[in-house]
Amino acid sequence: MTTAVTYAEFAAREAHGVSPAYERLAYAVSRDNKILELLETLPPHKRQPNLLFGVVRFLGGPVEDPAEFHDYTVANWPTIEAEIRVRATQTNEAGRCAVLLPVLAALPQPLALLEVGASAGLCLYPDRYAYRYGQHAIGSGEPVLECAAIGVAPPTVLPEVVWRAGLDLNPLRVTDPADVAWLDALIWPEHTHRRARLRAAASVAAVEPPLLVRGDMVDDLPALAARAPADATLVVFHTSVLYQVSTARREAFAAAVRKLPGHWVSNEDPEVLPYGTLPKPPVGALYNVLALDGTPLAWTRSHGQQITWFG
Repeated sequence: MTTAVTYAEFAAREAHGVSPAYERLAYAVSRDNKILELLETLPPHKRQPNLLFGVVRFLGGPVEDPAEFHDYTVANWPTIEAEIRVRATQTNEAGRCAVLLPVLAALPQPLALLEVGASAGLCLYPDRYAYRYGQHAIGSGEPVLECAAIGVAPPTVLPEVVWRAGLDLNPLRVTDPADVAWLDALIWPEHTHRRARLRAAASVAAVEPPLLVRGDMVDDLPALAARAPADATLVVFHTSVLYQVSTARREAFAAAVRKLPGHWVSNEDPEVLPYGTLPKPPVGALYNVLALDGTPLAWTRSHGQQITWFG
């Protein structure tokens, strides 16, 4: 797709009904020849809407009004470009734990969790958060992760996690205010509940920061997995990560993770892994596919707000 089409698709499929500000902004960028020209100077994977909008927010620029966004972006492009080139969309949405939980709770316990593309590692604490699936509540404390569960009974117990580690090309630290500020900037403007959730999850993780290793998802995965305790079930998982790498790297990663003991839990766009025939997703939003060891199980919303089971 062209950059213009990418932004129009983002507005229609991702931001519509979820973020009016980003829907307006993405449509405006899709028709803004000057900003499109600037974006074309970047590598293709650096042109994505979330990265551009997040960097402008991080720098204190306007994202509510498209005209103001245009003026700010054009006037400050050298600074914006420099940030885009060294950053990545590392959205660390703890709410995704709510759609992972039905799978994690059903695996042989205890668990050794290894997240690929971990960002600051906030999804490595599914045992420390509270959940609400409709009227069914599990766990206590903050944050409370709310999720609509369709076609699946909510779990009745939290998983037991005895080891947690993350692999990322640029791991972020929950104890570093600048890193948390970047995570905050990646949250869409109207989502105050997600901003509060980020702060609460970061407070949980800061009590016992995870083991985060700077490394490649293929080359460095086996060595980190080998550090997991042998008496726990290894679970390698990832959410909304593989779309950022090439098809060849996705295939190499899938081959590498299948050689490991334990289980592989993926939560990704349906186009990035070869699932074969899938049922039609629910209408009205963009959905990921939750899979266990390569077998698709459910449709999930990107921030963990809904799971629709079909497996």
